[in-house]
Amino acid sequence: MAFIKLSSPHATRRGTAGNVMQQVLLATLPGIAALTLFFGPGSLINIVLCAVFCLALEAGFLGLRGRPAMPFLKDYSALVTAILLGIALPPYSPWWLLLTGCFFAIVVAKQLYGGLGFNPFNPAMVGYVVLLISFPVEMTRWTLASPALAEGIALPNIAQGLQMTFGLLGNGDIDAWTGATPLDIVKQNQGETLSALYAQSPMLFSGTWAGAGWEWVNLGFLLGGVYLLYRRVFTWHAPVAMLIALTLLSALFYDGGSSESPGSPLLHLFSGATMLGAFFIVTDPVSSAVSTRGRLVFGAGVGILVYLIRAWGNYPDAVAFAVLLMNFAAPFIDYYTLPRTYGHSKANSGRVK
Repeated sequence: MAFIKLSSPHATRRGTAGNVMQQVLLATLPGIAALTLFFGPGSLINIVLCAVFCLALEAGFLGLRGRPAMPFLKDYSALVTAILLGIALPPYSPWWLLLTGCFFAIVVAKQLYGGLGFNPFNPAMVGYVVLLISFPVEMTRWTLASPALAEGIALPNIAQGLQMTFGLLGNGDIDAWTGATPLDIVKQNQGETLSALYAQSPMLFSGTWAGAGWEWVNLGFLLGGVYLLYRRVFTWHAPVAMLIALTLLSALFYDGGSSESPGSPLLHLFSGATMLGAFFIVTDPVSSAVSTRGRLVFGAGVGILVYLIRAWGNYPDAVAFAVLLMNFAAPFIDYYTLPRTYGHSKANSGRVK
């Protein structure tokens, strides 16, 4: 029998950065649909404006560097950054807030380091954290989900949303649609047991796992993450390690009859940006660990930090801070989790001899 002799690598399908980014964009659709259904068109407005700003900044800065823009725009990395940032920011964020976040994500966190593949930190999370630290008031105006709105108040339509984004509505009108998130309420709890707290906010908590609308948004991103796993865009190690670490810690410290409890495992898993972080942020191939063991350590570290900051830190949701802190540690993790090189009896530990 004759065998076909082919040298490695043995690729079975074409894989480019653009193809991978297209899969990621497709996987965000269920979560975006849930955001739009429960919180109105604000996230869609964020996404569109962030896309325009990010693509313009990417093209402009590439021009300053004397490089052609189209080959880099076609890898869709700037568009992915724009969508992730638009999702993470509160719906109907002011246009100048979106532009500032896009500038720090694209120019400071990505292009100043050399572009895609050279950025040590996740660009979208850099933009988000800069805004959260610099503009805390605007970053805490999250729209209430439709089931939690007072009777007689409906979600803003697209026209009203655009007016909010471009500063054409007064604060009184905006306050009618905004309120504390479930993580905010648990974080600011000053003496009520969790059971009593849930009973006092029936529109926000009643009949749900983690707050009206939030569990469906997280389920949407979970569905997108499962799709990416099926397509083998990334491996399971980092997201599963993050979710397991977060679940174990939240189960260990959960006490529904205590006012000091930071919340149930279901609250932490299906509220805030948990699933978005697990499947779309932690899995960033550039700024996270690359070895298999490294991904497990990286993901577990993010999960631990998310819980620690949520439970005892100053911020109710901590995915961005946890990811950036672990981005710092990613080279160190890879250095000590190198796989065994073929032909050697043990792995290189990374220690200098």
